Parts: sequence; structure tokens; C-alpha cells
Amino acid sequence: MLNLIEEPIKKTMKKHENLAEMEKQIKIDRISNLPWDVLDTILVRLPLRDAARTSILSSKWRYKWTNLSQFILDDKCIHNFISDKASRWIEIRKIIDQVQSNHSGPIEKFKLAAYCCPNYSDLDQWIRFLIEKGIKELIIQEFSVIKHFKLPDSVFCGPKLSHLELYGCILRLPSSFKGFDCLKILQLSHVLIISDALEHLIRNCPVLEKLTLLNLQNLAYIRIYNPNLKYVKIDSAFEDICLEHSLLLASVDIRMLPKNRGTTLQHPDQGKVCTLIRVFGSLRGINRLSLSNQFLEFLANKDVPERLPTPFNSLLALELKEIRFASLKGIAASISMLRSSPNLKDLLVTVDPCDEISKPVMDLVTAQLQSDFYFDQLKVVKIRGIIGTRIEWEFLRLILAHSPVLESMTIVKFRGERISESFLQEVERASNHVKFISLAL
Repeated sequence: MLNLIEEPIKKTMKKHENLAEMEKQIKIDRISNLPWDVLDTILVRLPLRDAARTSILSSKWRYKWTNLSQFILDDKCIHNFISDKASRWIEIRKIIDQVQSNHSGPIEKFKLAAYCCPNYSDLDQWIRFLIEKGIKELIIQEFSVIKHFKLPDSVFCGPKLSHLELYGCILRLPSSFKGFDCLKILQLSHVLIISDALEHLIRNCPVLEKLTLLNLQNLAYIRIYNPNLKYVKIDSAFEDICLEHSLLLASVDIRMLPKNRGTTLQHPDQGKVCTLIRVFGSLRGINRLSLSNQFLEFLANKDVPERLPTPFNSLLALELKEIRFASLKGIAASISMLRSSPNLKDLLVTVDPCDEISKPVMDLVTAQLQSDFYFDQLKVVKIRGIIGTRIEWEFLRLILAHSPVLESMTIVKFRGERISESFLQEVERASNHVKFISLAL
């Protein structure tokens, strides 16, 4: 009888013990007890403002967010109702102060991309702090206004830097600068730097792969000497350029801006004329090329060859930007580049609309129509911004008549009605399989 009574009691007690154990398990804060590298991986995927909100979870979490390995300070970190640029920087400064006071361990990435007016003394101090923390990616993007600040010399002592983007600073290389051994990506935008310093900087980044130069100031020439460089984008003013020592370049994008007043040319090759052959003659591995009309005109300051002595056998995609069909130099250089690209598959032409009619350009394009060269691999053509002049039309005819495997041609007209597809179908062409897409802006 006693056993009959004890058995239910034991079962009841065991059930309560199990429940207590379950409650105990539930109360355990498993997330807080995760290794820090795991927590860091989770928190860096949140916007910084959300990561900072974890500080209210418990005293254990109060400063966890300040120890992240990555910090992205952007407009999401600032309340929308704060519109004053100086006040917005004060909010960013609060975050910086918290991190500087509590951070332990390395910081691998920092990005500043906020609408604000930085206090450059604060920024200088913060950059020094980041270098001490072994920063690998330092990205300072566009502010609301440009007020150039002197980049601290400590940046050039960052041995782990692999990605460097700078905006609106004065960049002077210290005499002690030996190079960035780990730097793979370099972007300079609205930076004040002299040509010799830029050349020295690029030359002393032995693993540099991607270089972007935007609106550099006080620049006379651009001399790029780097045997490992694969991607170059330049959108800036300059008086001379040399790429011949970067033989692995695969993608080149150059847009030339009007030169700065007061810039004097001090190029070591001064006296040599900058031509298509001099700039591109030794770059045989390029597979993507984008060139502006102004740069093409600049390279056509002597006789333009029908084609380069060494063709672009690897070039698959060519973009001709802001092309002016009234510019004989620009059109001659464009045709030379086309004829130098036997394996071209994709062609994009953006037009700077112009009503002016140039007889020399018309004669040049018409003469090309009678020549016997062909774009044997060209499959896709896009032409944007035409207004319907006769010269533009002759250029379209030239492409159609010399592209035997062309699959599609997209024509975007800048003003007026689009060109009717039935009309395009009547144009003489080398390929019978062209699909026309006609649009109007």
C-alpha cells in the first residue's frame, strides 16, 4: 500500500524537478555567453545605431557595442530631426568618444559617410586612434562641404592597411614613408596632392589592384607605375598621363576634366607628346575600356593611326563617353580605338548632343563606310543621347554595315520621338539577326 502512495509522489517530484531545470535553462543568457568573436560577427551586421541600443539590455551589455571590430558612421547614426551640419558632427563625436574610452582589441574597418561638418581636430585624433588599433579598411567619404584637412602622418605608418579611401584632405607623404605593403584598394577624391607624391605613393604599394582618382587638385601629370594594378578609374584634370608600366591592367576608365588654373607641367617625360600609341601601345591585357571624348581629343593631338600597332586582342567591352560628333579629333580617335579592338563584344556610346555639322567628320565617317574592316565579334551595341543629325546616322550605318554577328542595337534618342523600328529594319546591315530597341528620353 505504501508503495502505491510513494510512486505517484516520486513522479510528481520528478516532474517538478524537470520543470525547475527547464526554467533554469531558460534563464541562462546564452547569447551573452557566446565567444566575443561570434558576438562581433553578429553585431557588425547591424546598423551601428541598432548595435548601440543593445547597451540597454543589461549592465553586461552596456559597452559591448563599443568593442566592435568595424564601425560605419553614416546618416543612420544621427536622428533625422538634427539638420544642422555642426550638430550632426557632435552626435558622431559622442560615438567616437564612447569608443575611444571603452574599446579594447583591434578595429579592422572604419567608414565615415555622413552629411555633416567635421571638426578636423576631432577627425585627426580619431584617425590616429584607428591606426594604433591596427585598422585595415579606412574609408572617409564625402562630407557636405570640402574644407581640406591635413591627413596625419600616422596614416602612413599603418602596416595593415589594405583598403584606403580618402576625401577632402591634403596628402603629403612624410619623408619616412616606405610604402603600404598590404594595400589593395586606393581611392582619392577631392584630395590635394602633387604629381610626384602621387607617383611615389602608387609605386610603393606592391600589391595594389584597384586605383580610383576623382577630382584631384593641383595635379599636373599622372604617372602610374605598378606591375600588379588591375583596375584604374580616373575622373580628374591633368596635363599628361603615363600607364605604360602597368602591364596587368584589365579595366581602365578615364574621364578627363578641364585642367586646373595655375597647374604647371613638371612631367619627367616633358617634351613627349601624349598620343594613343604612347598611352595604350603596351597595354595588351585590357578587357574593359571606358574613355571620354575630351580624353580622346587630348590623345589625338597628332596624326591618329587607323589602328594601334598592337591591337587590343583582349578587349571585350568598350565605352565611349560624351562623344561629340562635331569633334574631328574625338571621332578619329574613337574610330581608331574601334578598329584596334578585333574581339570587341559590347559597345556603349553616350553622346554629347550637338546640332553643329562638321564636314571633315562627315567625310571621315563616310570614308570608313567604304573600308573593308569588320567588327567580327561585336554582339551588343548601345547608343544613348543622339538627336538625329546626319553624322550620327552615318555612324549608326557604319556600325551596322561592319558587324556581321550583331545581335542587338539599343538607340536612345535625346529629344523628339524615338526612331521607328520599321525604319531601322530597312537600313543596310551585315547581320540579319539584329534586334532593334528604340527609346526616347
